[in-house]
Amino acid sequence: MPALLGSSLVVQADDATSGDGPRDIVRIAVDVPYPPMEYRTPDGKLAGFDIDLGNTLCERAQFKCEWIVQNWDGIIPGLLARKYDAIMSSMRITEARSRRVLFTDPYAQSPKVWVARRNSDINLENHKSLSALSAGVQRGTTQDRYVTERYGDVLDIHRYATADDAAVDMQSGRLDLVFLNYPVALDTLKIGKPDSEFTQLGPRIDSPESIFGKGNAIAVRPRDRDLATAFNKALDEVYADGTFERLMHQYFDYDIRPPSRR
Repeated sequence: MPALLGSSLVVQADDATSGDGPRDIVRIAVDVPYPPMEYRTPDGKLAGFDIDLGNTLCERAQFKCEWIVQNWDGIIPGLLARKYDAIMSSMRITEARSRRVLFTDPYAQSPKVWVARRNSDINLENHKSLSALSAGVQRGTTQDRYVTERYGDVLDIHRYATADDAAVDMQSGRLDLVFLNYPVALDTLKIGKPDSEFTQLGPRIDSPESIFGKGNAIAVRPRDRDLATAFNKALDEVYADGTFERLMHQYFDYDIRPPSRR
């Protein structure tokens, strides 16, 4: 049975009904765990920045918001198959995805980082030195594409269904490196904490745009322009009245606004 989450409903993607449904009910797909963007609390409820922002946008647009949990590998196919009406799961706008879905304006942008063990002597600039080292990424993400294109000829790349799975293998010593979204690295591997055994390797990375896109956005089916317009209007409102910044500061101590919103 679906579980109530405040004013929202959480169901598994396999339980979602097909068909378009009334427009005042919007089913939004999310992949978990991806803290602090989206995750489950100990009692099983969905939480996180994307969840809070999504609920706020639905309230502004006067939609009833239903959250549907969907694995990342099938998240765009599920949208196109009408299992839900939108995706709000830290999805980056990229050229390849834009050929399949319609994106709203970007609402956030978080950099990516390499993570290694503290006191590691790994040198990412010296490609020859990376030979035989293992690196973890979440499969099908911009991180996956970046590592594959830049380091696929030297690194032993391990691809995971979730970023959390990659972090677990890093913690267990099965990986030498992971390439993660910065907020995920902060949450799962505690980089920057004095007692963490892991550290950020090199600068934060958010380019080139040809790989990482223009920021995170909500994805809808190409014909659902009315839904994208409604979300964009709600986004403009939460940016204009300070709601976005208040939500942002609840989860982050750095700016995740995309360049177009700063």
